[in-house]
Amino acid sequence: MNFRKEILETDVLVIGGGTAGCFNALTITEKSNLKVIITDKANIKRSGCLSAGVNALNAYIGKGETAESFVEYVKRDSENVIREDLVYSIAKRLNGVTKKIEDMGLPILKDEAGSYIQRGKRSVKINGENIKPLLADEVDKRANITVLNRVNIVEYLIKDNEVVGALGFSLDENIIYIIYSRFVACATGGAAGIYKPNNPGFSSHKMWYSPFNTGSGYAMGIKAGAEMTSFEMRFIALRCKDTIAPTGTIAQGVKAEQINSLGESYVSKYGKPNTHIRLYATVMENKLGNGPCYLKTEGISEELDKDLFKAYLNMAPAQTLRWLERSTGPSKENVEIEGTEPYIVGGHTAGGYWIDKDRKTTIKGLYAIGDVAGGSPKKYVTGCFAEAEIAAESVIKNIEDRIINRLDSEVIEDKIGIIKSFFENQCSGYSIKQVEEMMQAVMDEYAGGISKSYIYNENELNIAEEKIKELMSLAYTLKAEDLHQLMFIFEIIDRLYVSRVLIEHLRARKETRWRCYQENEDYPNRDDEHWMKYVNSIYKNGTVNIIFRDLIGRYESYEHKN
Repeated sequence: MNFRKEILETDVLVIGGGTAGCFNALTITEKSNLKVIITDKANIKRSGCLSAGVNALNAYIGKGETAESFVEYVKRDSENVIREDLVYSIAKRLNGVTKKIEDMGLPILKDEAGSYIQRGKRSVKINGENIKPLLADEVDKRANITVLNRVNIVEYLIKDNEVVGALGFSLDENIIYIIYSRFVACATGGAAGIYKPNNPGFSSHKMWYSPFNTGSGYAMGIKAGAEMTSFEMRFIALRCKDTIAPTGTIAQGVKAEQINSLGESYVSKYGKPNTHIRLYATVMENKLGNGPCYLKTEGISEELDKDLFKAYLNMAPAQTLRWLERSTGPSKENVEIEGTEPYIVGGHTAGGYWIDKDRKTTIKGLYAIGDVAGGSPKKYVTGCFAEAEIAAESVIKNIEDRIINRLDSEVIEDKIGIIKSFFENQCSGYSIKQVEEMMQAVMDEYAGGISKSYIYNENELNIAEEKIKELMSLAYTLKAEDLHQLMFIFEIIDRLYVSRVLIEHLRARKETRWRCYQENEDYPNRDDEHWMKYVNSIYKNGTVNIIFRDLIGRYESYEHKN
């Protein structure tokens, strides 16, 4: 296939036009005259985790709460291993960015006194089915922002150990984009599709996390030698069975407790009811033969019943349709629950780039924000906004010291040659889908997937590592027939890189700190004496090199030494 090269220059390149990416670009152009390019492999109007909407902002400092109490909540829920400095910097901005998105037109529900209606201590109710179009419309109003929709970025451009831009291709035309910039902000989200999902085959898209977030930002950073953190703190959502719709809407909205098939409330038997223990308790009850497990909704009021129908219609319509087709509803029957497959995501747990307080990565010129940034769990939508704002302010502060740096044309041609090679490959005997399913089967069986109740051991990880390496070699022999298939191949390669790093992180933490999320059969107990630390890594010359770092308090400040 012949490609036309298009070389662009800008002050800031934002890769990923989701929650954090859009807000970052908006903040930069609100506070400066800098020019920004946003690239998105879909269309920013309906891309990223908010593409289908959301019915609450789950990170907010509610009545009686403070930024300090928010940090303590995140710390407790995450078994004390978090970047307190990062969480604290987010917490101080949560209410401010909430007001900003409301001013853009987001309907936030209010009581008669004009106060936000809270769904919990740290959550406010919204009508958020159009939150992403609102962000996209605001971006469209800014003359200094250029949006490149349906452009798949595959690699950072690096010169003298600094990120100077990125390279990608259009999904609609035979164009390869070489984009140079003074700073790059990675906002590509986390990684789904690594493990075999709850509903494989035709319904594989029915998963908790956006199926289009395939770890591309992680993979680009891994290949470039950026330091990563906490991949072993996987996220596994507790969801409504089959539809994989959120359970928090029910658990918080109607205060529904978790019960087993005997009608018993069971979570407290397994520990303090934090996020991963609710999942672990459900897995254990099923293993003990006390399942299925449910959220107890039977007998709720007609008003609450209607509220749940509406809430899921806004956010996860499959659940509402399921009730309608069965002529039932939450007031008539309890809602069965189950765990999803594991994901790597820095918005709910802590996996992602290792960053400093300004959200700079360990590679000069590169920021990481939102779900792709590690160390600060439970940031959710507003936390991603806060990180985007922090990074934007740092970009503006430091931009004068940065110049546009170009790579030699020979280097660019070599990179283009790799993209073209997938059209020139001979048929490998495997389809793109087959390689994807083999990867998911390996991770499920040998790296703690659903079929293993999320438990793994070192011997299984050794097998997973070898099989993932074999699949990596196989992925580079795949043949693309069109641009869409080319994107799928790069997505598989990205997830294989994430899998490599994940396996090493799971192996490195020789304890069990987060039940289900990180359940090491060889080391089944939590060990605070030796493992109150971060597990980090740097990929170099085909090897994932593990680094252990000390915990950082909320008033301390970690700064990169490179």
